[in-house]
This record gives sequence, structure tokens and C-alpha cells, in this order.
Amino acid sequence: MRLSTKGRYAVMAMADLARREGEAARAVALADIAARQEISLSYLEQLFARLRRKGLVKSARGPGGGYRLARAAEATTIAEIVHAVDEPLRATRCNHPGKGCMVKGERCLTHDLWADLGRQIEDYLGSVSLADVIGSRLRGGQVAA
Repeated sequence: MRLSTKGRYAVMAMADLARREGEAARAVALADIAARQEISLSYLEQLFARLRRKGLVKSARGPGGGYRLARAAEATTIAEIVHAVDEPLRATRCNHPGKGCMVKGERCLTHDLWADLGRQIEDYLGSVSLADVIGSRLRGGQVAA
């Protein structure tokens, strides 16, 4: 299973935003996030429109405008971010609930394996908050600035 750039970039941008929340009283400009994270500004604009519609960020217009987290980093999970940008978190190749991935609608031999993996991924991403990511509280590594 591979998470697309949509989900990965949304998480990267939200982590950047969360890290900057306490630094200044003003909102964070998408252009600044784009430069720091090396993500296309137009792509970020699309992602943040979705994040705003799902209530994960708030926007401010005008001079000093940009984005802020809609709630604390501790209260925002990685799964919520990924879902907000319409990224599916499934490991099976089945496209319709209740139907298998085979031509006649049966489940393949490994369906339960991949379905269980998808649930594990969903559970893990649902247990990790933005605060965990920016606070380097994950196993195995440091978060880059």
C-alpha cells in the first residue's frame, strides 16, 4: 500500500503549520509552507481548501493572512488529515464495500490479510496526533525542521 502525495503533502503541511502555531500571533502563509516543505503552492492551495472545508484549518484574509489550525495539534489526528483530502486508507484492491476484487465479485485469497492491514494502518494513523509528529514522539526518528 502506498499513500499518495495528496495525503503525504497534507500531513507535511499541517505539521509545518502546527510547528509554527506558537511562534507568532499571525497566520501562516501557504507560500511560506510551500517553500519550507518544497511543495507546489498551487497544490497546497487545493489541499488547504479541502482541509478548511473539513474544519481542520481556519483562513485569514488580508495582510498577515494565511492559515491557522482550527483546533489544538493534540486534538488533530493524522487519519483526519488524510481523510480530509479524500485519501483512501485501504490496502485491498476492492473498490465496492461488500464486494470482492475478483471479476465475479468474489474475494481474492489474500483479501482478509490486506483488509486487516488497512485496519491496522487506520488505527495507527488515528492514534497519532499532529502534536506527536512535531514533538518527535514517534518511534525511530526525528522530525526535520
